[in-house]
Amino acid sequence: MSRVAAIDCGTNSIRLLIADSPKGGSGPLTDVVREMRVVRLGQGVDATGELAPEALERTFAAAKDYAELINKHDAGKIRFVATSATRDARNRDVFVGGIRGLLGVEPEVISGDEEASLSFAGASSVLPVKDDDAVLVVDLGGGSTEFVLGDSNGVIAARSVDIGCVRLTERHLKGDPPTAEEIAAAEADVDAAINLAAETVPFHRATAVVGVAGSITTITAHALGLSEYQPNRIHGAYLDSATISDAATNLLNMGRADRAALPYMHPGRVDVIGAGALVWRRIVARLVETGNGRITGALASEHDILDGIALSIRGSA
Repeated sequence: MSRVAAIDCGTNSIRLLIADSPKGGSGPLTDVVREMRVVRLGQGVDATGELAPEALERTFAAAKDYAELINKHDAGKIRFVATSATRDARNRDVFVGGIRGLLGVEPEVISGDEEASLSFAGASSVLPVKDDDAVLVVDLGGGSTEFVLGDSNGVIAARSVDIGCVRLTERHLKGDPPTAEEIAAAEADVDAAINLAAETVPFHRATAVVGVAGSITTITAHALGLSEYQPNRIHGAYLDSATISDAATNLLNMGRADRAALPYMHPGRVDVIGAGALVWRRIVARLVETGNGRITGALASEHDILDGIALSIRGSA
């Protein structure tokens, strides 16, 4: 077996996967450690264009803990990937230097296209794509959302757009709960971004939709009425579009205290899940509309870009 460590640093969270893989770079990964910390690296980036000092401090503290876990479990290869918030930040050199010092590796600030490709690889590794399928993977993050259409041969088309749960919360959803005017403004941004993605990704070719990342899995937990966050119940769960819309609308219209009381709600997601719900509701509605009757809902996946990062390096570990 070879052992690798993958780190995904997004706008809202930083996540670590230490995994074993059969020698030769084929076969499924076996989790050794899978951790997530909400550090909100993208705090204020949409407005200021810079990573805030306190956000960097939180992220570096998590990275230090991850470095200790990586050393403890003797991973042979590390890949650290940073996405939307870091792409957008003028002072990302501060972030890059800090991570290099803590982990001894160069953090890669990847493009939206590579982010989409890694998300597809991670999702399709555990939800296999059949020969006649064209699966649309939607990765709904804190600062951006990736749309990637692929089949058994890999990615067909991909587009990253600047809509995410942190970005839209900071830009529009100020109320508790948000007002109708705030929701309408956020929906206009989301619809414009979906239109932009559709210029590159042929939604009408999709035969199935898979949603990944924390907003979508939390909405799925809400729709399923879970008594706690249960990854085994969430992963692979299919919800029709009406169920997704109802769950998303309910979360969007809740007050913060009610969201915080939900047994499956991560504390770091409480204040941004409404925006995530709004984005997912609009995306699913659009895909059903353009799906020629083939798309009636979506699957949720617990496996995503983090798994894709690990898969990308296992052969060299």
